[in-house]
Amino acid sequence: MNVVAGGAVTAAAGWSWSFSSFFYRRPNYYLLLLLVPPLLWFGTVYLGSLVALLLQSFYAINDFTAEIVREPTLATYKQLLTQPAHIDIVLRTLAMAIAVTIACAFIGFPVAYYMARYATPRMKTFFYIAVLLPMWTSYLVKVYAWRLILAKQGILTWFLDSIGLTSALDTVLTTPVIGGPTLTSSYIGMFIVFVYMWLPYMILPIHAALERVPRSLLQASADLGARPGQTFRNVVLPLAFPGVAAGSVFTFSLTLGDYIIPGVVGAPGYFIGMMVYQQQGTAGNIPLAAAFSVVPIVLIAIYLSIVKRFGAFDAL
Repeated sequence: MNVVAGGAVTAAAGWSWSFSSFFYRRPNYYLLLLLVPPLLWFGTVYLGSLVALLLQSFYAINDFTAEIVREPTLATYKQLLTQPAHIDIVLRTLAMAIAVTIACAFIGFPVAYYMARYATPRMKTFFYIAVLLPMWTSYLVKVYAWRLILAKQGILTWFLDSIGLTSALDTVLTTPVIGGPTLTSSYIGMFIVFVYMWLPYMILPIHAALERVPRSLLQASADLGARPGQTFRNVVLPLAFPGVAAGSVFTFSLTLGDYIIPGVVGAPGYFIGMMVYQQQGTAGNIPLAAAFSVVPIVLIAIYLSIVKRFGAFDAL
């Protein structure tokens, strides 16, 4: 029995040695073996679902029976691109995504610049925690917390009233398009929640880009007689702009596809994510939901091609 067991162990060890030697001499095969599982997952689950989504968008729904007609047609895309209500949804979502991206860039850049250039190690740790801490909280908890904060009797209204800015709030709420009865039911309130949610995704890439700017360049600029403002415009900002572009990829795409925040906070009016959710759930119009899902993919692809020219992928 011991002889048989010893022989089995020896055979297993020899097989293992041959197997290791084979891949040691052929590193490309070893790399392929490591990549096969994630590539299969990526190809079947992610790309497969996108292909299925694209195919569904080329179907149509029968107006009388409400059944999906599984024949290739562009009728659903024609419905999407010709009905004013659908175009309004796309434009409304796109405008909000652009506004949130710009606001996050203007707010996040000073914070990231202070973290990279002036903060002490202890203060930098504090900023890291302050930026990342909201991301550790449940998404739904944050959204509903902001709904309470922005309510008519919420803490933000109370704070503005205590410092005498109630009239300013009323002026904002009476502004056409962005206003509403309260901050909870207005686009400005939705905008505030979006900026709060996605701001960390802007700060971190900008901070990473600023950390890579050599201090010797700033010193050389000062030695050549450039004022601080000139150094910032001509040296710091161009080198940090890839970080801004990288952060904008996150803020733009996340805003474009979100459907929970517009459903909880904001004025009445559909966004792309809400329309997809309603069409595939309540209405049961899978082809139209798929067609609306293709819109963010196309917009993000166009946006990525633009920001790629500014080195956004180098800063990710």
